Amino acid sequence: MIAIIDYEMGNLRSVQKAFERVGHQAIITSDPAVLADAQKVVLPGVGAFRDAIAALRERKLVEPIRAAISRGKPFLGICLGLQMLFEKSYEDGEYEGLGVIPGEVVRFKLPAEYKVPHMGWNQLNFRQRSPVFSGIEDSAHFYFVHSYYVVPREASVTATETEYGQPFCSSIWRDNLYAVQFHPEKSQSAGLRLLKNFAELV
Repeated sequence: MIAIIDYEMGNLRSVQKAFERVGHQAIITSDPAVLADAQKVVLPGVGAFRDAIAALRERKLVEPIRAAISRGKPFLGICLGLQMLFEKSYEDGEYEGLGVIPGEVVRFKLPAEYKVPHMGWNQLNFRQRSPVFSGIEDSAHFYFVHSYYVVPREASVTATETEYGQPFCSSIWRDNLYAVQFHPEKSQSAGLRLLKNFAELV
């Protein structure tokens, strides 16, 4: 069973439908007991970091998320779901994240010709090919929408970087933990392949 964490922020149904398209059922839940029973867990997200973290805390989902990761369950963070795994974000202030990955979330500071948010299709440069990227071509493009990006303290967790005025970390991998800045559910065949790979991890 794949559980998609429901904290009323994010494109939950589109992620669920994308898993269904690649032949895997996923349930949307905010029940810690269901998350504990799930074989795999997905944390999607769009919107403001502060509001999302507050929503997770309000629904008492922080410890179930940390427990799922520490117990070795395959865990996938998407977009804001990547950023919340880090210690701190500077989006509209300074806010504490889940603290699973050492590092912080910062805003793009780019020349005027680069628009922020970074929105649209962009390429990944592989630093290490995690299992969720199996069978995905080096030239594959994925769909991004974000004004902030993660800066891991340990370079070893960076799976891919992407160029947008500067290189930034666009996905991470550590043991059973996978997280991406782009939206696989909006990234056509390459994104669906990533979700299928995640769903079929053993």
